[in-house]
Amino acid sequence: MRIAVIGAGIAGLVSACSLQRDGHEVTVYEQREHPGADGAGLTLFGNAFEALSAVGLSDVVRNVSSGAIARMRAGQRAPDGSWLLTLPSTAVATLRSVHRVTLYDALVSQLAAGSLRSGTTAFVSCNGSPNILVHGASVEFDLVLVADGVRSKNRERLGLESGLSYAGYTAWRGVTDRSVDIDHAAGETWGRRSIFGIVPLPEDQLYWFGTLTTEAGRIFEDERQAVHDTFGTWHDPIPACLEATPSGNIIRHDIYELAKPLATFTRGRTVLLGDAAHAMTPNLGQGAGQAIEDAVTLALLLGRRQGDDLEEVLARYNKLRRKRTTALWRQSRWMGNVAQASGPLTSWVRDMGMRLTPGRIAGLASKHLQSWKQPG
Repeated sequence: MRIAVIGAGIAGLVSACSLQRDGHEVTVYEQREHPGADGAGLTLFGNAFEALSAVGLSDVVRNVSSGAIARMRAGQRAPDGSWLLTLPSTAVATLRSVHRVTLYDALVSQLAAGSLRSGTTAFVSCNGSPNILVHGASVEFDLVLVADGVRSKNRERLGLESGLSYAGYTAWRGVTDRSVDIDHAAGETWGRRSIFGIVPLPEDQLYWFGTLTTEAGRIFEDERQAVHDTFGTWHDPIPACLEATPSGNIIRHDIYELAKPLATFTRGRTVLLGDAAHAMTPNLGQGAGQAIEDAVTLALLLGRRQGDDLEEVLARYNKLRRKRTTALWRQSRWMGNVAQASGPLTSWVRDMGMRLTPGRIAGLASKHLQSWKQPG
């Protein structure tokens, strides 16, 4: 088939690579001129690698990612450094981390030459037919995949828009430019109205993120100073991570999610994937993983369709992915509300609850998150 992919994020690139390997003619349209030029780190759990393995891409991603966190003590801490919850080693055994730019480059290297059209705006047909507008000209395909992110204009054109909801907090992300001793410990620190997380990257760098409950659209005159003001007195090695991060390596975004789950991920021969379909808060670390699951599930269903017509395949994709991602969307929203607790009583109850939770129970919950099965 001739397939158009709109958006060169994780969902779009994994889709394109998988479908090209199956012999489809795929063109990827990306409106940014330099889509891999910025970003920070991300984490991928076992479910992402199970899916990538099914389409022959797991080694590509594994080779540019770090599995160091699997050898560290991981869990949640308080700002004074005391441990609230330690995850069992099985919960992080498959966890790997990678810089977004590195992951982008690795996936682009797997595309057929000339199939990525950067600096190109593409819009779907409002009725979901496989005709798209590329710089105003109509181009016909057999199938269109929409993977243009949380603020997808094409989701809106299809009439599937549920609106976006501000999660109530903003998030800084940064990458250190030199090694920092983290004493074989990683994970998150939960304060009042704020979280700080540390994740090792390849080449002795660290990816960190920090959140702060605040109004949407707040402006900080000096982002680096704002991070120091928020987290500079927290336990080691958080201050050292901040000192090792140049101002140019710090980015910040207000966190938005879909206001409610979409009623469908498909319209006609147009399909939504990734954040365009199910943008959720980052509290489960599953944004990238679910984008990969989307891409691989669709590729496998298309590859195995045999006598099934395309509409039946898309209906199957819709059923499988809506069920999985809606559950995680709700769980991630709930986790965000717990983690960003602002009052002294609610944060105390939260911390005490974690201290009393056996690590094996947290491990079982993590195992459920990381469970992905190929479509039958």
